[in-house]
Amino acid sequence: MGESAGVLRVDAETAIILREAFHKIEALYRTDHHGLYDYVRGVAGKLARVDTFYIGFLQGRNRVRFPYGYDSGKFDDPATHTYGPNGQTAWLLRHRQTYRFAYDNGAVLNAGVPAGDTSRRSADAVTVPLFRNSNDRSGEQLIGMVSMHSYAPGTYDDNAVRAFEWLAGMVSRVLNREAEDRDALRLLPAGDDTMDVLTSDHVMEYLSNRIASLRTTAADALEAGDMAEAVRVHLESLIRSAEQTQSELIEMMLTVDEGPERRFTALTRAQQGVALLLVAGYDNDQLATELGISLNTVKSHLSTILRKYEMDNRTQVADDVRRYLAR
Repeated sequence: MGESAGVLRVDAETAIILREAFHKIEALYRTDHHGLYDYVRGVAGKLARVDTFYIGFLQGRNRVRFPYGYDSGKFDDPATHTYGPNGQTAWLLRHRQTYRFAYDNGAVLNAGVPAGDTSRRSADAVTVPLFRNSNDRSGEQLIGMVSMHSYAPGTYDDNAVRAFEWLAGMVSRVLNREAEDRDALRLLPAGDDTMDVLTSDHVMEYLSNRIASLRTTAADALEAGDMAEAVRVHLESLIRSAEQTQSELIEMMLTVDEGPERRFTALTRAQQGVALLLVAGYDNDQLATELGISLNTVKSHLSTILRKYEMDNRTQVADDVRRYLAR
């Protein structure tokens, strides 16, 4: 990010705000991701005008999941997008540094999926990459982004950009620490190597607890009778809980097993064509006819596919491809 070494060059007022943010993040938001994102958005709003704010995470080969976003003070529903070669995500992957609207008058920003109020265009924006520490020699891994937008031009000066980069670094710090803690647990005898695998039991337990909390809040509102203010307070609590649930659910999807996608995309285009037809139950003769290739070529493709998938038979491969298609 360019400011990791030496003293951060921000003004005195900004430094006071960031110092307070450091202590609160360290004390309060170690495992509360929604609370962390909410707090960082609030701090960013103290530093400069922020009309749109969102956090996104890369997943798989070409997807970004956005578990948290706000536009004009209103919660923006979490979403998942497939990114192309020309938008902001592709730019971050190529350059691995902060993107600023001023670099190209928003050309990269507007080439991607719009964020916030799609009837308006951002007049200024700063998007800071999030990195994860790597245990090998590949260096830091780009895992996502924190983005601030304004509908007013010329909003973000160098002071604001440096502060935003520092805040994004704090988000990375929290997420990295959690990953390091999980790695430390795996080193212990009988360490759990499946703790990151999302199962239906995890989702059901989470939803059950969240729905119980929402139900309790609604019951409290009903018991308030005709006290309009009390009902309003409970309804606001319901809205906040629903927003948190939406964010946390889509963030859960970041832990979904990516094995089917990784295996399928490791195949050549020709091998992918064979694998897709296995899902439809084609035998070797049908594969040869459909693809216009010889039986020997079909057998060669199947042998390579089974080896790459490390599976024993075509039925197992078909089931795995089916999971990839249903992602």
